[in-house]
Formats: sequence, C-alpha cells, structure tokens
Amino acid sequence: MTTWPDPQDKEIVEPLDHAYEHAALIIDSDGAVRARLVPVLNDLVARGAGILMIVSAKVELLVRTEFGALSDQLEWREPSSFYQRLGFAYEEFRRYTAEQYAQGRRVHIVAEPDITTDIDPSSPVDRAAEYLSYEVVYNDIIAPYDCPLTCIWDARRHSTLIIENVRQLHSHEIIDGGKLVSVQHVPALDYLARRNEIPLPPLPGDTDLDLTMSGLGGVTSVRTAVWSWALRQSFSDAAAIDIVIAVAEVVTNGIVHGAVPVRVRAWRHANTLVVQVDDAGGRPLPPIAGYLAPDRHPDTGRGMWLARQLSDVVKVHTGGGITSVRLHFPYDVTHHIPVY
Repeated sequence: MTTWPDPQDKEIVEPLDHAYEHAALIIDSDGAVRARLVPVLNDLVARGAGILMIVSAKVELLVRTEFGALSDQLEWREPSSFYQRLGFAYEEFRRYTAEQYAQGRRVHIVAEPDITTDIDPSSPVDRAAEYLSYEVVYNDIIAPYDCPLTCIWDARRHSTLIIENVRQLHSHEIIDGGKLVSVQHVPALDYLARRNEIPLPPLPGDTDLDLTMSGLGGVTSVRTAVWSWALRQSFSDAAAIDIVIAVAEVVTNGIVHGAVPVRVRAWRHANTLVVQVDDAGGRPLPPIAGYLAPDRHPDTGRGMWLARQLSDVVKVHTGGGITSVRLHFPYDVTHHIPVY
C-alpha cells in the first residue's frame, strides 16, 4: 500500500489563500454564489493559483457563465468521482491532497458535497448528518498537505440543523465579498464522541439474519450467511463481497477487542441493507476509530477503517454493557461506479 508523505475570536482574514483553511461557504440563492464564491475565484485566478472544482452542474454553469473562457483555467471533476460511499469520499480527498503535496503543488479545492443523489428518500439515516463526521476530521487529517478546502453547502437542500453544524465544523466561513471569517470550530474528537453517544434507532421486530458467535471459529459461518443473504437481496457479487468483508472485520474486532458473545443481525430497509454487530465488551470505541487510514497510522488497526470504506454509513453506540456497530449499504451507492 502506498505510504503518503508526512508533512510536519472572529476576524476577517485576507487573502483567502494565505494559509490552510477548511472553509464553509453557505448559499441560499444564485446571488449568494455570485456574492461569495465568485470573488474567491477571481482572487485565486488573478494570483495564478491551482483550483480544483468539484461542484454541482448548476454551480458549474453559473461559474462558467461568470468567467467565460477564464473558467478553462480551473480544473473540473465530476462530483461522482469523489462522492461515493462516505468513507470513499473522505479517503479520495485525502489521497488527492497527499498526491498534490508530494508533487509540490498547492491546489485550492472547491467542493460541493453530493450526498443526496440517488439516495432513497426513505433511507434509515440522514446521510448529510453522517457526512459531517468526515468534514470535522478533514480539519486535522488533510490540513498538513496544505491544500485549502472550501465546501459549498446549499441551505435550500439541507435542514437548518445541518447548516448550523456545518458552521461549527469548519475552521472558517466565507461571507459576502469573498471575505474569510475565522471561527471557533468544534474539535474532531469532541464532535465524534458526542455522535457516538446518540442511541441507535430501534431494530426491526424481525430480522433476516440473527447469528451468535462465541469465538473466531464462527466468523466463517457469518461470512457464508451474509454472502447468501446479500445475493438474495439482488446485490451483485462484487457488492456482496464488500458487505461480507466489512461485516467480518467488525465481527472479528468484537471478538478480539470486545467480548463474546458477538451477535449479528441483518435486515433490509427499503433499498438499504443494514447489519448490526453487537459485542458484550461494553467498552466504547475510540471516537476516531475507522477515520484514520492504516497506511498512515499503523497503530489504529484496519478493521473499522475497512468497514467505513466498504459500507456507506457506520453508526456506533455503547450502552447497557453492549457495544454496537451498525453498517448501512444503500443499493445505488454500494453499486456505484465512479466517473473519472
């Protein structure tokens, strides 16, 4: 596996690209895009900065209309090449910024999280809320690679609570005129720990699978059962393999680092397959578990990281002497083939 290089009160901050910033740019109209994003891009283009745009078709059209031929100086990427399963999206940004750093390039990334496309409205989780856990980790993990990141969040598409959290999880906010305001953002570990304290929604009355293991010898039977179940739900062979690997990693963690018995239950919610793994250890997982790539942080282990990469949303909670990990596999996202 590739080892990436290891780099060692409100106020208006200018210029925008002076140092690393993970900035939120909240929009609620096309006028807000012109008032907040266009000045930022004007400044970056004037200084010859490298700019990567990963935005919706609507924002791209507006920017191209404003800039005309100058828009060709910006690098454009399809949002689907970055925004896939949530763990994939986070890892793709980390790898991209690490590669730019290794090449001696400083690229300003402007990204509009695409986290609702192709998602069933009856999804059992709020995917936007779950993505924010990755947003807060960006502040610490991507910052050393020195590629400023501006995240566009459209208040017309997300709830007031989501937008309030967006403001808390970024180190800066861009306001009218392209002004950059530094903010007191919530530390990653604090935010993630609070998320893990939220109880999981109740399980359904009946589940498709209900398996209990008393040791590592039972992992094989779990693999076989989950594989057959995923195929019966019309998931492809490749998707079923991803589900099996993710579940097996969490089960193994529960046996080795938690305590037996370990129980696995699986069910379908609309177009999403859901698997919950409970162990009897009753010890909370570290808040950062699964967010740090093992090639960069060998002491963190690979189990939860793989689970976050291969599933979409991962929810964790400890209570009543039980540690629970719930994995979600939406059909469209699990079968997604990125467009590069």
